[in-house]
Amino acid sequence: MTLLLDEIAAATARLAEAGVDSPRADAELIAAHVHGVGRGELQLVPDGDFDPRFWNEVARREAREPLQHITGLAYFRYLELQVGPGVFVPRPETEVMTGWAIDELRDMDVAEPVVADLGTGSAAIALAIAQEVPRARVHAVEADPLAWQWAQRNIARWADSAPHTRGRVSLDAADFASALPSLSGAVDLVISNPPYIPVGATVPPEVAEYDPAGALWGGEDGLDAVRVIEEGARRLLRPGGLVAVEHGAPQGAAVYWTFAEEQGWRDTRNHKDLAGRDRFVTARFAGSEADGMAR
Repeated sequence: MTLLLDEIAAATARLAEAGVDSPRADAELIAAHVHGVGRGELQLVPDGDFDPRFWNEVARREAREPLQHITGLAYFRYLELQVGPGVFVPRPETEVMTGWAIDELRDMDVAEPVVADLGTGSAAIALAIAQEVPRARVHAVEADPLAWQWAQRNIARWADSAPHTRGRVSLDAADFASALPSLSGAVDLVISNPPYIPVGATVPPEVAEYDPAGALWGGEDGLDAVRVIEEGARRLLRPGGLVAVEHGAPQGAAVYWTFAEEQGWRDTRNHKDLAGRDRFVTARFAGSEADGMAR
């Protein structure tokens, strides 16, 4: 074994003792980041090139700072995103909901489907949709100034890497309730990963101490933002338009009933994540005469 692999083994033990969920993977990713190589190339780093900064970064992870803050990067579907303090780190669970939305948009008989991503954070959902459905026009909405800056950075970085898609993603500074007034009744799909953790719930240190509070806490039952999104989606969607909203595993039934038929919703469905837990709800907006008059 090389010196670096020995150090990774020692770091793995330290991270495991600290309660990190994936200690070996995190140790290897930190080593790859510090040494500027791919994770599969760690065994090729000569002993003389070992960088002692590795242990500084391991100490940060041992203190439960998110891996993505240490490396400055998060991966979401086919995207590499810049993240750090002030923005929610995108999770694999959200990739499942985003995949559902991408499939639905591809099947839509609409030349340029209009998408609203409410509470975009790092712009992960918005950019994934724009990347995988090139004809879509995506409006990313974010009210928090720090998160907005991260979204702006990622959108600009993505546009630079794919100039032909420039202008397909726009960023708006607004909250869920007042977002995109000029698009009322004209949106084909509304999608959101809102704050949905009930106040007082126990969460891991990586979440409690590093993710922004506004992206986490959803009121006493965790559904305050979901209810606002339901109202906003009714305003934004055209008749036949779709909504997808992520939620916590125990909240599937409550979110399902939030999108009730009496409010104009049809085909409401619960969907599971990769672990088989309820993770997001989708519905189709049927519209009504009252909705049309209101618009």
